[in-house]
This record gives sequence, structure tokens and C-alpha cells, in this order.
Amino acid sequence: MSLLDRLRAQIAQDGPISVAEYFTRCLHDPRDGYYATRPAIEGAGGEGGDFLTAPGVSQMFGELIGLWLLETWTRLGRPSPVRLVEMGPGDGTLISDILRAARLLPEFLAAADLWLVEVSPPLRALQAARLEGAAPAPRWADRLEAVPAGAPLLLVANEVLDCLPARQFVRTEGGWAERVVGLDAAGELAFGLRALGPPPVGEAARRAGGGSAPHLGQLPPPIATRSPPPQGEDLPPGTVVESSPAQAALGAEIGHRVARDGGAALLIDYGRDAPGPGDTLQALKAHAKVSPLSAPGQADLTVWADFPAVLAAAVEAGAATGPILPQGAFLEALGIEARAQVLAAARPDQAQTLARQLDRLTGAAQMGGLFKVVCIHAPDLAVPLFEDA
Repeated sequence: MSLLDRLRAQIAQDGPISVAEYFTRCLHDPRDGYYATRPAIEGAGGEGGDFLTAPGVSQMFGELIGLWLLETWTRLGRPSPVRLVEMGPGDGTLISDILRAARLLPEFLAAADLWLVEVSPPLRALQAARLEGAAPAPRWADRLEAVPAGAPLLLVANEVLDCLPARQFVRTEGGWAERVVGLDAAGELAFGLRALGPPPVGEAARRAGGGSAPHLGQLPPPIATRSPPPQGEDLPPGTVVESSPAQAALGAEIGHRVARDGGAALLIDYGRDAPGPGDTLQALKAHAKVSPLSAPGQADLTVWADFPAVLAAAVEAGAATGPILPQGAFLEALGIEARAQVLAAARPDQAQTLARQLDRLTGAAQMGGLFKVVCIHAPDLAVPLFEDA
């Protein structure tokens, strides 16, 4: 039975599920989830795939992050060991480029204890193949908590926050409701709304627990919810507000780790640099947007990173944070233009390609403006590019 069929059966029996639960099932169902079975990342050559990440655009991206890590390690006092961690390493391109840049400082490679946090078996296989013979040799964990504590942490997470689920709330004429995934009259998956309120009792509770997801404005009796409705009573009807406890929890976990053991974490993603409303849920298949409900488990689902919430959670856990930088400004400050010139001089036949790659990574209308870079670090550490926060 396909994931779509199993979701239909579950909803028919138990009632609509939250967008966050649907998101998690689509990506991580052990039998048919996207990352469990068929993640498709386009490589640097542009072949195939469902989506392209910055490491696949150019080696310059990972090399400059590698230089940032070397400088941060130096400012930490060159501890040995140091936990070098990448979360969500994709096909292994980014960490491979980081390790190549790190050859400039062999002492860092000797000190680094390399861990890759990855839950996808297919991606682990790609990472192992790319890093065969690498020094330091990688080890794998399925969550950050499983990476041993007791040493300073240097962590990189590129496009990880957008893979963590978010709940969606919609402002209606009658107040706030949660967007859910249910079944329409034809038995197909459909978005609907579920009112927020105190738990119902008796027959009302039984009716609220099952059936199809309602359409906008047709709300069932209020049912219990694990989180309060969002703020913003002045927002117009139809406004969508997202909340990702999972993103905030990761910010808190990283914050606690660097506050306790020392170190810094670099998080790079597309998302908000200020709180605000908006429906950011999207599905990508073969580089084209498709309906998030059309093919559960066969397309990549994402939501925007909520950087303000992530950083606030890290600070509450005892860490310090820097400003939210556009990716373009971050890479330019690290010297990406000079690096592109060096590469072009070495390969004149690739000069135009390098210019396009540079624009894609740093251009305000491309990744350079859409993607943001943040740092979570130990309170006593002056982090490169983030020390003046």
C-alpha cells in the first residue's frame, strides 16, 4: 500500500492531521518517505535531481565555509579534539569541499572528530562513497544528541531548517484555525481548517475526531490543540501564520551544546529575518513546484526557516548569536570574488561559468538575497563576521 493510500486510510479512520504531521510523514516515512527512499539532489554538473543546493552550484561555497571554520577553530584556541559536525550533509559535496579547504591547516584536520548527522540511508550511502578515504574519516549519527559531548563543537547546517515541519494557522472571521490535511468528498487529500479551542466532550468530541477536512470557513466543533493560537488579532481573514517548534527546538539544542562545550554553529537557509505571516509550504519535483498534496513521498517538501525563533531559542538556552546576514554578504566578506578570480585564472575556459556561479551564490535576486546565514556560538567566543552582534 502506497503512502498516499495509507494516509487516506488513516485520515478516514482518525480524522484530519496537521500540516506538520503530513510534512513529516511525506519526508520521513520509513517505507515511502522522500528522504528515506528517493532524495534527488542535482549535482554540480546540472544533471537530474529535484532541487539544487549551494554546494552543487560551485566548490567556492564549501571552500569558504571551510576557511571560516579554520578561523573559528583558531579563535577557540585550537582545541583537540574538536567535534566537526555537518547536519543534513546531502550527497557529501559540502563537507568534501570543507575538508579540501582545511588542508591549509593540517593541525585542524588532525584535531577534527568528523560526524555527519543524517537520517536518510540513500544519502548516507552517497556520503560514504564521496568521502571514501577521507581524513578524518566520518562517523554517522541520526541526530545531534547522538554526537558525543565533551569537546568544542563546530557545526554546519545548510538547508536543514527548511526540512523541519511547521504548523500552519489561518485567521478566519471567527478567529484562528489550524490548517489540516483531510479528505474531500471524492476521498482525495485536501486542505481544510480545524478550529482552535477547549477540548470537546461527548458526541461533539466523537464527531470532531473523524470525517473529512473542512474547506475554508466551514469549521467543525473546536478540538484540543497542543499550542495556543497565534497572536495577531488585527490580521485580515485568510492570513496564514506558521510556527515550527521543531526549528526552535534545534536552535535550543545547538545553543545548549555550544554554551556547555564551547564552539559555534553556522546555519544557512532560505527564510525570514523578521517575524511575519505567510504560507511558505512548497513541494519541488524535478525543479518544478507541484502541489504538496499531489504525490506524498515523491517530492521534496520545505518551509521557510524562522530565523528569529531559532536564534531566540538558542539565546534562551545560554548561547550568543550574531546578526542575520544575507548569504551574498557573508560570502563576499569571506572573499568569494577573489576566489573566483583565482579559479578563472587557472581555468580561463571556465571563466564564464564561474561568473554565473558567483552571481547565483551572491546575487541579491538569487541565492545571495533569498538565503540567510546565522551563527549560534559560545558567549565568550568572538566569531568571524558575527563578532559585532
